[in-house]
Amino acid sequence: HHYTHYSHYHTTMAPPKTLLDKIVYAIRQQPAASANGVSRAAIVKYLSAEFNVDKTKAASKKAFKDGVSKGILIQTGQSFRVKGDKVPEVAEEPKVTIEELKEGKGPAAESGDTVTVKYEGKLTDGTIFDSAKSFEFTLGAGEVIKGWDQGIAGMKVGGKRKLFVPSKLGYGKRGAAPEIPPNADLQFEVKLKSIE
Repeated sequence: HHYTHYSHYHTTMAPPKTLLDKIVYAIRQQPAASANGVSRAAIVKYLSAEFNVDKTKAASKKAFKDGVSKGILIQTGQSFRVKGDKVPEVAEEPKVTIEELKEGKGPAAESGDTVTVKYEGKLTDGTIFDSAKSFEFTLGAGEVIKGWDQGIAGMKVGGKRKLFVPSKLGYGKRGAAPEIPPNADLQFEVKLKSIE
């Protein structure tokens, strides 16, 4: 019986056999993006990576349907969760906290603008990890962390803001070695120098 070395897996969960078992497995292996569970696309992607299930098969569509009609899966929009499993506690989408230190003048910076800022970035313990007298980027284009795209929008030239950026809107689980550890919340002081 060549499974003996796998036996410790069996106690937690039998290897999924049917496509529906695999879908349930895939849902449980992934962090839910919302209280509705895991998106169909993410599940199908997982199935193809883990179990070599061909994404295009109508079979997976049918398995989702069966799961829902048998009351095993609960579908909301294009997301699925397993009935009876604890609904993931999904925190509110994190937001940047903005403290206006000084109101600028003129038009407000908006998505698509090229802005130049002076900034200093600190970790919550006060360590300065980054600063620049002049840094230029396109607002709202994903060139910088989300916390900046959100937190600098609406600033006017000459304005100063303090941004408190939760790690999810900063460098997240990966951090940015060596300065920024994983899951670090960040604080920035930003002055908007120009908008083009």
